Amino acid sequence: MELNNLVRAAIFCALAIGMGFSLMLVPNIELITVIVFMSGLMLGWRWGALVGGTAIFIYSGLNPMGSGLSFPPLFFMQILGMATTGFIGGLFKNFFVIKETNMISLISLGFLGFFCTFIYDLLTLISYPLSAGLGLSGIIAALVKGSGFILLHEISNAFVFVVTVPKVIKYLK
Repeated sequence: MELNNLVRAAIFCALAIGMGFSLMLVPNIELITVIVFMSGLMLGWRWGALVGGTAIFIYSGLNPMGSGLSFPPLFFMQILGMATTGFIGGLFKNFFVIKETNMISLISLGFLGFFCTFIYDLLTLISYPLSAGLGLSGIIAALVKGSGFILLHEISNAFVFVVTVPKVIKYLK
C-alpha cells in the first residue's frame, strides 16, 4: 500500500508543478494549492504535507520567472505554507470525500480554499520583514501593501476549491 501512495503522491506532485508552470503568467491565479489540498484529501495529512512541500520546492526553486532559491527565507516560508495546505487537506479527508456534495460542504470548501491561501500568503508576505529585522511595523506595512493582491489570490482560490474539488474527488474515489 505504501508504494501505491508514493506513486499517487508523485502524480499529485507532478500535476501541481505542471499546473503551476502552465498558469505562471497569470498573476494571483494558480492551481497548485487546490491540487496539494486534494493530495491531502486522497492520501492523508502526511502525504499531503510531503506533496505540498516537494511541489513548491521544485516549482519555486526552478521557476524561470525568479527562483525562490535567491531568497531563502521566502523559499522556506513557501515550503512551509504549501506543506500546511496538504496537511489541512488530510485533516478534512473524511469530511469531503463523500458521495454527494451539499451546500455546507461547498461553503466549507470555499472557506478552506480562502484559509489555506491566507496562511500561505501570510507566511510568504512576512518573510522579508522578519528576515530583515523590520519588526512589527515592517510586518504591518507589508500586510497593508500586499492586501489587495492577497485578497484577489484568496478569493480566486476559494472559487477554484468550490468548482474543482467536488468534481475531481468524484472521479478519484
